[in-house]
Parts: sequence; C-alpha cells; structure tokens
Amino acid sequence: MALVSEFLGQLTLNLGGVSTARVVRPRQVLYAALRSQRATVRSLLYFLYFRTVAFSPASQTVKSAILICSTAAMCASFRFLLLNLQSSEPKYPTVVPFPDFDPDKDAARIETAIKTKGVDEQTIVDILTKRSYPQRREIAFAYEKRVKKDMISALKGALSGSLESVILGLMKSTAQFDATEIRASMKGLGTDEETLIEMVCSRSNDELMEIKKVYKELFKKDLAKDVAGDTSGNFAKLLLALVETKRDEPSSVVDYEKIDQDARALYEAGVKRKGTDVATWISIMSERSVPHLQKVFERYKSYSPYDMKESIRKEVKGDLEKSFLTLVECFENKQLYFASRLSDAMKSKGAKEKVVTRIMVSRCEVDLMKIRSEFKKQTGKSLYQTIAEHTKGDYQRALLSLCGGDD
Repeated sequence: MALVSEFLGQLTLNLGGVSTARVVRPRQVLYAALRSQRATVRSLLYFLYFRTVAFSPASQTVKSAILICSTAAMCASFRFLLLNLQSSEPKYPTVVPFPDFDPDKDAARIETAIKTKGVDEQTIVDILTKRSYPQRREIAFAYEKRVKKDMISALKGALSGSLESVILGLMKSTAQFDATEIRASMKGLGTDEETLIEMVCSRSNDELMEIKKVYKELFKKDLAKDVAGDTSGNFAKLLLALVETKRDEPSSVVDYEKIDQDARALYEAGVKRKGTDVATWISIMSERSVPHLQKVFERYKSYSPYDMKESIRKEVKGDLEKSFLTLVECFENKQLYFASRLSDAMKSKGAKEKVVTRIMVSRCEVDLMKIRSEFKKQTGKSLYQTIAEHTKGDYQRALLSLCGGDD
C-alpha cells in the first residue's frame, strides 16, 4: 500500500509537461498488476511515473482498473490518479507523499492520540499535515480496520474550532473540499458571495468539472441549479457560464486575429459605449482559454485608455465587479491572487481564519509552494512568518506544517 501512495504522489508532481503522444500499455498489463497487488504493482506504478499517460487514452483503462481493485485503499488511490491525469496544470504542492510511509503505524499513533486524556493534537497534526491525500485515505482505512470505527468521526469528536476545520478538510480530496465549501456558501439563510466568487472564479475548467461531479455525488444536487437558486441577474449568469465549463483548451497556435477581435469586442461592449454589454464580457471571459485571454488583455490596452481591471471597476459594481476582477486576476497570475487573499486575511492582529483555512487546505497539494513565493514578493515577508504572527496554538502548528517551510 505504501508504494501506491508514494508513486501516485510522485506522478502527481510530474504531470506538468505531459506528452499527449504517450500511450498506456495494453489494459491486460494494468489488470494483472492490480490483481496481484504485490510485485507487479511496483512495476505498474514505476511505469505510470516514468511514462506518464495522457488522460484521454488512459481514461477508460484506468476507470476499468478501479472497478477490479480488491481493496478500498487501492481504489481510492487510483481514483486520485485518474483525477490528476485529467489536470493539465502543473503542480507546486507543499504537501507531498511521505517517504517510508506506514499506514498501520500512523493509524495506531492517531488512535493513541485520540484516546489520550485531553487529546494529543500535536501528533494528529504532525501526521495528517505531512501525508498526501492518498496516504491520509490509507491511514483512515487502516484505522477503521484496527478500531472498527470511522476515523473522520473520531477526529470530529476529538477536535474543535479551527484545528478541526483544517484536519477534517484534509481528509477530503481537493475537489470534495471545494464542493463542500461551495455548498456551505449557499446553504441556509443568505449567500456567502465572497466565498462563492473565490471558489468558482479561481478554479480551472478541469477543477470545476470535477467539483460538479463530486458535488452531485455528495449532495445529490446539481451545482448549476443551486447557483441559479442562490444568485440573480448578471452575477448569476457569469457564475453559471463558468460552471458550464465551456472554456477552450489552450492551443499551441496563436490566433492573432481572434485576439484582436476579442480585445475590440470587450472595449466596444464596455468603455466605448454607454452602459455595458455584460453578455459579451461573460461570453469571452468564460469561453476563451487562459493563454488566449492573457494576450487579449494586453491587446485591449491598444483600444482602451484603461486596462481590463480599471475598465471593470468603471463599468460594473457589486458582486459582478468582484467576480470579473477575480477572473482577470486569476487569468494573469492565480497564485498572486491567492497570496493577496491570504495577505488581506492576516492584516489585522488576528486572522480571518475561514479564508486562511480554505486557501491553505485547498491549495497545499496544488500550488501553495508558488503562492508562498508570490506572497514573499508582494509583502516582503514570508507566508510562514505571517502565519506565525497572526495565529496560535495547534491551529498555527497545522498551518505552518501545511506551509512547508520558511522563505
């Protein structure tokens, strides 16, 4: 089992620059490897690591392989693999697979920590913040096998406050965590528009597709319908356009004519006219690829006396303004956007713990290393030092561990 998490984690780290020309071996090899679960699994994982497959040709084979897995831990690991094969964005995680991983040993330590009078939060933090998601799942399976109880329920009963939010968040996959946060932003009286905007406008097409699927599995509801029911007007139209995931895939061919057409269309729909043709803005910003839009915003400056963000501030207000600004900031530099969010959340003596927790948990296995770098460039102080100054106790210990070091 340790091999599964170790090599899947390494595979995740090496998905940037995957060659779409590479294809998997015949599916019989995968099936045989999964059935044996011993020496052949090592060969399979080495193969996947050194000859990473493109998502499309591998999808049906790996999906089929999941169905014949005979252990829940193996099944969870291969689902994690399938999701990461789908992602086209490179990873910059701070939480990576733990070497010499032993799920049984970790499960035993967590059992003792939970049973200790007063709860040994330090041990729980030290283990779960230093294991990758597949490894944390294997620990949970080992714990349930050992104690005959669900580890997540046990953790929920043993912990409280912000530390509980971090640890329970880590027990979800990134997509599960994101889906849960989106659901919470719309549940009950009123809508937490700030969270909803962050979660929908900052996620890539691949991430949103997975979030939609997981949202349906977890809550038996359609994400688009829930968004439509909790928002209105052009704000709702923009979020729904993003949730539809119609964004173009990046192309190696630069279409300068289309770049110019889109830049001119954005200008003519906004600054040039009286009133704003919001539908045109929504269409372009929800359907064009990110590299294309980056070039469009540069070209836009040749038409408009204002850059795209200045134009947005002049043309629209409220939640629609915040949504468009978030989109543009993420198109230009997503990690800088998250760094700014973290900086704003920790400007006062305390910290907006919900915002800090959400970003640290959701990005620690995605791009937190790069967020750290952008944070230092922007503020002149490391993220690690800032967290140390604005948080305390075991919650602080957990966040610093997820941060992965000082800069």
